[in-house]
Amino acid sequence: MIQTVKTFLLPTEGKWSVDFFSGLTVALALIPEAIAFALVAHVSPLIGLYSAFFMCLITALIGGRPGMISGATGSMAVVIVSLVSLYGIKYLFATIVLTGVIQILIGVFRLGKLIRILPRSVMVGFVNGLAIVIFLAQLQQFKVYTSGSAYWLSGSALYLMVGLVIIAMLITQFLPRFTKKLPAALMAILTVTALVHIFHLNARVVDDMMHGQHVSAGLPVFAWLDVPLDFHTIKVIVPYAIILSIIGLSESLMTLSLIDEITNTRGRANKECIAQGIANVVCGFFKGMGGCAMLGQSMININSGGRGRLSGIVAGIALFLFIIVLWPVIKFIPLAALVGVMFVVVIKTFEWATFKFIHKIPLHDAFVIVVVTVVTVFTDLAIAVVVGVVIAALVFAWQTAKNIHTDKNVDANGAKEYVLQGPLFFASVAQFKELFDIENDPQEVIIDFKYSRVADHSAIDAIQFITEHYSALNKNLHLRHLSPECKLLLGKAGDMVEANILEDPDYHVATNKLA
Repeated sequence: MIQTVKTFLLPTEGKWSVDFFSGLTVALALIPEAIAFALVAHVSPLIGLYSAFFMCLITALIGGRPGMISGATGSMAVVIVSLVSLYGIKYLFATIVLTGVIQILIGVFRLGKLIRILPRSVMVGFVNGLAIVIFLAQLQQFKVYTSGSAYWLSGSALYLMVGLVIIAMLITQFLPRFTKKLPAALMAILTVTALVHIFHLNARVVDDMMHGQHVSAGLPVFAWLDVPLDFHTIKVIVPYAIILSIIGLSESLMTLSLIDEITNTRGRANKECIAQGIANVVCGFFKGMGGCAMLGQSMININSGGRGRLSGIVAGIALFLFIIVLWPVIKFIPLAALVGVMFVVVIKTFEWATFKFIHKIPLHDAFVIVVVTVVTVFTDLAIAVVVGVVIAALVFAWQTAKNIHTDKNVDANGAKEYVLQGPLFFASVAQFKELFDIENDPQEVIIDFKYSRVADHSAIDAIQFITEHYSALNKNLHLRHLSPECKLLLGKAGDMVEANILEDPDYHVATNKLA
């Protein structure tokens, strides 16, 4: 029984002590992020904190990627703020529940594996874009909010903040070179906190983020959804739930894929989808704002040595205890300590090698990296991924289309034979039409599709175009090695197809005509 629990909590290379202290570090790093994103979403900081607790604990327990950390995120907060502003907070909780249901269905129908087909250029753009987003989010801690307005720190306050951030960064970066027994990020936080309170430095602390709002020590309470079950509610929550589920799973599965690469292991995408969905459903019923995987906190965990489920479980439970029991202490942690740790995460997350290889890779791959990075920073991850995939797909189609060609020869009977090479689809039809010398070809012409494939209705139209031009000159055209479905779709031109049951391929064509 004990061995079963150990196997569940940790991978074979993991260590209980490392995961435990790594989880404590992550819990501290979750606090300012959860508060900040709650304020972005125009909800109570307590909603953000409890959402981080539920998301972190549940995904750590049943998720498909041990070591990955989930919580309340900014990518979802920017969508939530619109919902809350227009319809009120009660619709938020119903939307989060529906978001979770959609994510569960995506996992059940095993659609999470689609993340594996994302081009490498999209992944690099995602990582770089999210690193920049994390960096920009930390800059908000250099602002002071008074009477509803904000201004940047200056003078001695700014110098103190920068100095403490540098100390935290140096400890986080260089302590592992001397000893790996002490978690560098946690030691950085504790050291900076001790310096501030021993020397009575007037540094900004976690409590300053609350903008005067009070966090009570009450337990999260289960509550049924307080919205009418009518068409209006469905019309309001469905679009937001779809958007949130896509954003949440995009960020989660891409973070999962990145951690797979770093740790040389393999997570289970569909299982993670279900776990994210269950966590969001629970969040909704406990008046939470939901969330997804967090790249920054996940990198803190991985860099601190956290590999097993125990790290995420400890992070969730510790965050809960910080809120309920230790908030009077936690709220005095200097923001500079947490910012310093996050800055190191940014440095380690950003693909600095991009600057070395971007001029060596194909121009279209470099373009995708830049576009995904920029769109991630200025909009959100879901849009960035869609844009990147569309561009990559169009480039692939264009490159593939250029490969179509024919081998030409004249047989013993004087018939000219075109042996087509490469797929025939929407992007290659223009090139296909230019391969034939219709006017100068002999009376008998053969087009052999043995080494090609007719992929879509555009290809069928292109074949019909060629057959019509040969027929107009009263020349005999023979089409070989086409599937029965192609012959059916060609209509009258199908009479030119020479059937050979033993050799002809059998495949489907992408068209609505036979649907």
